[in-house]
Amino acid sequence: MSAAVLCIGTEITRGEIVNTNATWLCDTLTSIGFEVTEVASIDDDRPRIIDTLLRLSRDHEVIACTGGLGPTTDDLTTEAVGLAAGLPLVRDPPTVAAIQDRFRRLGRALVASNLKQADFPSGSTILTNAVGTAPGFGLRIGKSIAFFFPGVPMELKRIWQDHVDQVLREMAPRCTYQLRLRTFGQPESTVGQMLDGVEQAHPGVIIGYRASFPEIEIKILARGVDLADAKSRSEAAAIVVRERLGAIVHSEGTQTLVGAVAAALRATGGTLALAESCTGGLVAHMLTSEPASDYLLGAMVTYSNEIKTALLGVPAETLQTQGAVSREVAIAMAQGALRATSATHSIAITGIAGPTGGTAEKPVGLVHWAVAHPGGVQARDRVFVGDRGRIQRMAAFASLDLLRRIALGSDQ
Repeated sequence: MSAAVLCIGTEITRGEIVNTNATWLCDTLTSIGFEVTEVASIDDDRPRIIDTLLRLSRDHEVIACTGGLGPTTDDLTTEAVGLAAGLPLVRDPPTVAAIQDRFRRLGRALVASNLKQADFPSGSTILTNAVGTAPGFGLRIGKSIAFFFPGVPMELKRIWQDHVDQVLREMAPRCTYQLRLRTFGQPESTVGQMLDGVEQAHPGVIIGYRASFPEIEIKILARGVDLADAKSRSEAAAIVVRERLGAIVHSEGTQTLVGAVAAALRATGGTLALAESCTGGLVAHMLTSEPASDYLLGAMVTYSNEIKTALLGVPAETLQTQGAVSREVAIAMAQGALRATSATHSIAITGIAGPTGGTAEKPVGLVHWAVAHPGGVQARDRVFVGDRGRIQRMAAFASLDLLRRIALGSDQ
C-alpha cells in the first residue's frame, strides 16, 4: 500500500526549520509496511494545500500531513481540508471544553482564535492531543485515509502513538518486517563495504544505510509471503550483518548507545562516574537524558588544571610535564573519579575542542579519553575533525563506546 507525507508550513519552504517530521513519518510508515512513494513540503497557501491534497488522494491509500493546525491566521490546513473534501467545518464541544480546561490549568487567558482549533471537517475522527492544544483529525479524501497532525514534533508523535499507530498497523500489508542496528566507529562507506554481497545473498531483503552523526543506522527490510516469512528473512540477514560488523554494532531496535551502556553496566551491577573537560558535561547530559540513569553516581566538569588537581587528585607535576591534554592526565582523571565516588567504572575526557588552543604537537580536535574499570584503565586518543560541537560529540560517543566494549568484554 502506498503512502504520502505532506508537510505544510512556510517556515519549512523558507528553510527556517529542519523538517524532522517528514523523516520520522517516512521511517515510521516504512517500518510498519507502507511504501512511501511521495514526500511534499508546501507553504501556507490555501489553494496549494487543496490542490496538493486532491492530487495525493488520487494516488495513495494513506496520507500523513503535518502543520497548519494552530490558532493563527496563517494556519489554514483545517479549512483547506474541508474545502478539498467538500465538507463544512463543525465546532466540537468536547474539544472546546478541553482547550478551555488546558488554558485554565496553565493560568493563561483564552482568546477567541484558540477556539479555531476545535473546528473540524464534518465527519472527521478527532485525534485528541494530550500534550498540546491542537488536536489532529482523520477522514477519507478520495481513495485515501488522511491523518492531520500539528507540526510540533512532540505532539505529532504523541497523537500518532495514542490514535494512529495501531490503526495503520492493522491496515498495513502483513508481509514486511524491518530490523535496525546502530553502529559507531566506521564511516558509512566502510560499513557498506563490510556488508557487500549480503543483500544479494538474501532474496527479498533490502539493506539501507542512514548516517546520523556520529552513528550509522542499518535497516534490514524484508518482504515475504507473510509476516513470519518476512521476519525470518530479515533475521537471517541480520545474523550475517552482526557477524561481519562485530563490535561496531552497539545497539538494535530503539535502543541507543546510552541504553546499551546502561544495560551492560546493569548486567554486572556496575556504576559509573564521569570526569569531563573539553566535553563540558555532554556525556552526563546524554546519560541523564534517558530514564533510569541511577547507575550514574556523579559527574564532574574539571575544566581548569587547578580543579583537576583539587577534585580528582591529578598530580600538578603531570599536568606541568605532560599537559592537560595527554594520555597521562586522562588516566589520572579516570582514576580520580573512581576514588571520589567509589564507582566501579569511570570515564574521563580531556582535549582541544577548538576553534582555538591547538598547536603543531597538539592540534585542535585532539582528544584523550580513558575508562577506568575493575581490571585497570584503558586509554585512547584521536584527532577528530569538525567544528567544536562535532568534536565534542565524537569524543562523547567514543568514550561511551569504549565503556560499552569494556563492560561487555570486547574492548579491542
